[in-house]
Amino acid sequence: MPEGRIIKALSGFYYVEYNDEIIQCRGRGNFRKKKVSPLVGDFVTFEAEQPTDGYILEIKDRKNELNRPPIANVDQAVLVMSACEPAFDDVLLDRLLVHIESKDIQPIICITKLDLVSGHHQKTIAHYADCYRNIGYPVVLTSSKDQKGIDEFKQYFDGKISVLAGQSGVGKSSLLNTLDSSFNIETDEISRHLGRGKHTTRHVELLPIGNGYIADTPGFSSLEFTDIDENELSLCFPEMRNLSAECKFRGCTHLAEPQCAVKEAVSDGKISEHRYQHYKQFYEEIKNRKRRY
Repeated sequence: MPEGRIIKALSGFYYVEYNDEIIQCRGRGNFRKKKVSPLVGDFVTFEAEQPTDGYILEIKDRKNELNRPPIANVDQAVLVMSACEPAFDDVLLDRLLVHIESKDIQPIICITKLDLVSGHHQKTIAHYADCYRNIGYPVVLTSSKDQKGIDEFKQYFDGKISVLAGQSGVGKSSLLNTLDSSFNIETDEISRHLGRGKHTTRHVELLPIGNGYIADTPGFSSLEFTDIDENELSLCFPEMRNLSAECKFRGCTHLAEPQCAVKEAVSDGKISEHRYQHYKQFYEEIKNRKRRY
């Protein structure tokens, strides 16, 4: 049976790339019985007598998968945050980073709309960029309007399957159109009344870029830690993960225990205070979620 990769899912159809062709397929009914759904990025076997009447027979093993956005076999996640309109949200960024870290996917941080900031706010954004670079995350500062940072940004996509994710209104679609004008993705101005963007992306689709693919995905504004245990949370903060072996107590939560290397690093300024506060906030959120269940 031929094997290809799903590059788009829309209205119950899966579009499978195979030998420079796109085959429109449906999923077999037994997937529903097994409570398994094909995802964009899946490698699948299929059968098709015509390019528009295929059926997916088997989903190959995945190396990873995300629920929001629904996509599989991702090499890296580009987390897009705007410098303003909507305002830069470091809590949301850390939420996204925790989710991506928990899936063992390489994160890249892209801060957009640099043309809209100046003065003190510009220094604030530069401070955040330095903070995340010091942790080890690649950070790219961009502006779709004046092409700032775009050439540097393009270098990350060659030979990779990348997912673009972030809050609605941060300029993901504009960024994609700037990377490749042939994408011609619908964009929408941010809502002045609500302070956030309208959802212009309706589905997940892999778009060819260089020798790789990039996925445009529906925007979202909140994430719950449904698949992460509080005892695993610090592993999703690289700066804490790297220090945990130096804590006095095995399984240290980095909250109330004495001789905690992480808390000492926070006091010494080696771990940023805002990242540590977000860790504590997420920890309590996960514990409270478990109590509700």
